[in-house]
Amino acid sequence: MDIKEIQNLIKFVAKSGASEVKLEMEDIKITIKTGSEKTETTIVQAAPMATMQQMAAPVAPAAAPEAAPVVPAAASNDEDKYITVKSPIIGTFYRKPSPDKANFVEVGSEINIGDTVCVIEAMKLFNEIESEISGKIVKVLVDDSSPVEFDQPLFLIDPS
Repeated sequence: MDIKEIQNLIKFVAKSGASEVKLEMEDIKITIKTGSEKTETTIVQAAPMATMQQMAAPVAPAAAPEAAPVVPAAASNDEDKYITVKSPIIGTFYRKPSPDKANFVEVGSEINIGDTVCVIEAMKLFNEIESEISGKIVKVLVDDSSPVEFDQPLFLIDPS
């Protein structure tokens, strides 16, 4: 089993939602444990120690990108009072209902509960994303026609 196969296995396990996977073959044992914030991989191989260290070293960086998307900690104190609207699904983010129409919301737009703020296309279905709060759009965090991940921040809203 080469390093690429191990990295692909780690990615697969992280995406599957499994909490622990053990793989035992004749000359190698791999245990992958995932938690809410990190993925831990243990590799035991019947080989000299130097070979095992070479194999284990590249695996750790591959686990880092699999962490859940997090709002940057460098946000200013002003942004702390804003509420973040996050993507409920994976797909393509659109700010308008069709190419020839106006955007659902702009920076400075007043919105109410239930107002559509964007559309996310997933598997040829267009899902309207509605606001769960009333307030004013302060910032649009994603470019139009961009891919978005689950729980990715889309908008900042000032609820006052």
